[in-house]
Amino acid sequence: MNDTTSSSQSTSCKRFAGQIAIVTGAAQGLGLDIAKRLHADGAAVLLADTQTEAGNQAAEQMGKRAFFQETDVTDDHQIARAIRTAQQHFQAVGRLGILVNNACVYADAGFSSTRAQWWHALNVNLVSAAVFAQQAAEFMGAGAVIVNMGSTGGKFGAAERAVYPSSKAGLMQLTKNLAVTLAPRGIRCLSVSPAWTWSPSMSALSEGSLQVADRLGAIVHPLGRVGRGEEVAAAVAFACSADASWITGVDLPVDGGFTSMGPDQGLSPREWFSRMQNGGGH
Repeated sequence: MNDTTSSSQSTSCKRFAGQIAIVTGAAQGLGLDIAKRLHADGAAVLLADTQTEAGNQAAEQMGKRAFFQETDVTDDHQIARAIRTAQQHFQAVGRLGILVNNACVYADAGFSSTRAQWWHALNVNLVSAAVFAQQAAEFMGAGAVIVNMGSTGGKFGAAERAVYPSSKAGLMQLTKNLAVTLAPRGIRCLSVSPAWTWSPSMSALSEGSLQVADRLGAIVHPLGRVGRGEEVAAAVAFACSADASWITGVDLPVDGGFTSMGPDQGLSPREWFSRMQNGGGH
């Protein structure tokens, strides 16, 4: 670890001291990365997920100030139980200050999606976030933050996709509504939208090769690779911190420049025609 990294971590390691955080979908992948970062920055973290074995193992590895609660976010009673458990287990720490709505499902049959598939995805990805925020806000005070995990997928059209992008677009709209609604209580609400990020799902697509993922990611990300979970987690931690105290109701893109580059991939018509004339095709 270099001096700059060490200094940065020592500066931020206590910024969430005295706060309880709940992260949904936190047993693995990005949710776990976020939980780890908030924990490293001093928060007591409840990991909420349906993957009991992985969740318990993750909390145990994190150590003190981490606890796993099996939670199906589509069940209002289990949401209430998670919030109650967080406050009871960490009652000596402080009050509920952070909620990260990260739980989601990716299944998407696009134009062919059935009503049942639509209902399930929207229930997990959108409605559950709204209900979790509604219930958690009752125990939050001024300075508390709700972060909804959006996606670049919710900003653009994509062939053979419909359910997941629609749910993320709805979640980013919900963020704005929550921000305005909760502002009088001093509660902020933001969304954080990653682009392609190294995760268990991307590992499966690339057969476990980060190099392959980075090579393909370079095509659509100006920074030339896919994101890392730790980078997204750092942005979430910033959004939750006092450094972002004047920011609410907006989306924070953590996407390596993905949203800044159009379908022309940042190349001029001259370049595309030149490639075609030289036999490069698409």
